[in-house]
Amino acid sequence: MANVFSDSEKHFPQSEFADVLEANSVYAESFQDQHLTGSAAKGLAVVTCMDSRIDPLGVLGMRAGDVKIVRNAGARVTSDVLRTLTLAHYLLNVSRILVMPHTSCKMASATDEQIWDLIYEDFGVDTRSLNFHTVQDQMGALALDVQKIRSAPLLPKDITVGGALYDVATGRINPVEV
Repeated sequence: MANVFSDSEKHFPQSEFADVLEANSVYAESFQDQHLTGSAAKGLAVVTCMDSRIDPLGVLGMRAGDVKIVRNAGARVTSDVLRTLTLAHYLLNVSRILVMPHTSCKMASATDEQIWDLIYEDFGVDTRSLNFHTVQDQMGALALDVQKIRSAPLLPKDITVGGALYDVATGRINPVEV
């Protein structure tokens, strides 16, 4: 692929990422996970929200290399999540999938229209071309998302899929019958 950027357009914003680069330098000094493969050692994939209050490995008692983590706003099962889970199953040892949205989620407390209006009012940006996948019924959306995975034509019918709601106030996951 041809380079489409001129040399004057290429740069890394060092000062804006100074904290990240320094933290990585400290991390790399004691890094010991080079033995890990790309496979999910525990055969698990988790679909969860991008919310920074969620530490998926800690919540599930896992470590680096144990689980594939797919994150997006609202923990929604989109076509890209299905693409990722298909790859994770066939190439990365995933045999079970947990869909894990959380309490106090912005995507479950507003409509797409409200989010569009908020962004437009606060920033002057029209985001109506995006579907933010907000939900008014979080449990209904969780059931729908679990069913999307269970019925995905490219995933095996015997793949194990479950849903649970993570409580950001207690740190507990609450399994949901779906």
